[in-house]
Amino acid sequence: LEGLGRPAPVHRNTEMAFAVANKAQASFARAQKASRARTVQVKALTQSTSWAPGFARPAHLKGTLAGDFGFDPLGLGKDPEALRWYAQAELIHGRTAMAAVAGILFPSILTKAGVLNVPEWYEAGKVYVESEGAIPFGPLVASMHILYGFVEIKRWQDFRKPGSQAEAGTFGGFESVFGGVDNGYPGGPFDPLGLSRQTPEIFADYKLKEVKNGRLAMLAFAGFAGQYYATGKGPIDNLIDHVKDPWHTTFADNGVSVPFL
Repeated sequence: LEGLGRPAPVHRNTEMAFAVANKAQASFARAQKASRARTVQVKALTQSTSWAPGFARPAHLKGTLAGDFGFDPLGLGKDPEALRWYAQAELIHGRTAMAAVAGILFPSILTKAGVLNVPEWYEAGKVYVESEGAIPFGPLVASMHILYGFVEIKRWQDFRKPGSQAEAGTFGGFESVFGGVDNGYPGGPFDPLGLSRQTPEIFADYKLKEVKNGRLAMLAFAGFAGQYYATGKGPIDNLIDHVKDPWHTTFADNGVSVPFL
C-alpha cells in the first residue's frame, strides 16, 4: 500500500522508451525496404513491358533508355548510333518544348490576372521587333544563329565523343563545367539543385520523368499551334471560352479542326 501513488523508477521508464523507439525504428526500416522493393519492381516492369498490350517489344529496344516502352513502329532505332542520336534529339526537343509551354502559359495567365501586360505568344515576336529600341531583326537573327550554333556544335562534339568537351583547352579554362554525368546531362552549373548527384536509381527516375514531361510538352505545343490556326487565340483564351460554353465551344465547332462538320 505504501508504494501506491509513487512514480515508477526512472531507469525503468528509460528502458521502456528505448524499447518503443527501437521497435518503431525496426518497423520503419521494414516499411522502407518494402517500399523500395515495390518501386524497383514497378520500375522494372514498366521499362520491360511494351507500350500497348498485344504489341511485342522490338528486339533493338532493350528498355535501357529513359522512356523506352518499345514504341518504334517505323524501325528508326535499328541502327544503334541512330537510336542514340534520336534519344538525344528527343531529350533536347522535350526540354525546348517544356520551356516554350511554360513561356506561353504563365505570361498569359499573369496577363489575365493583371500582373503583367504582355502579348500572346504568336504576337510576341512581332510586337518586340516593332517596339521602340528593339534590336533590328537582321542582327537579332544573326546573333541567335551564332550563339545557338556555338552551343549546338559543342553538344554535337560531346555526342560524337562523350566527355570530350571537358578536356583541357576546349573552352578557355572553363572545361570543368562540361564534365557532366552522362551524354546530354552536363551537370555542374546546369544542375543547381544537384538532381544528377543523387543515387543511380533516383537519377534514372528523374530521367524518366523528364522524358515523359518533355513528350507531353511537345504534344501541348503542337496543340497550341493547332488552336491558334483554328481559332486565332491562345490556349488560356480558348479554355475560358470553353468553360463559358462547354457544349458549343469545342474542337468540333470551330470549323477548322473537323472541316466536314
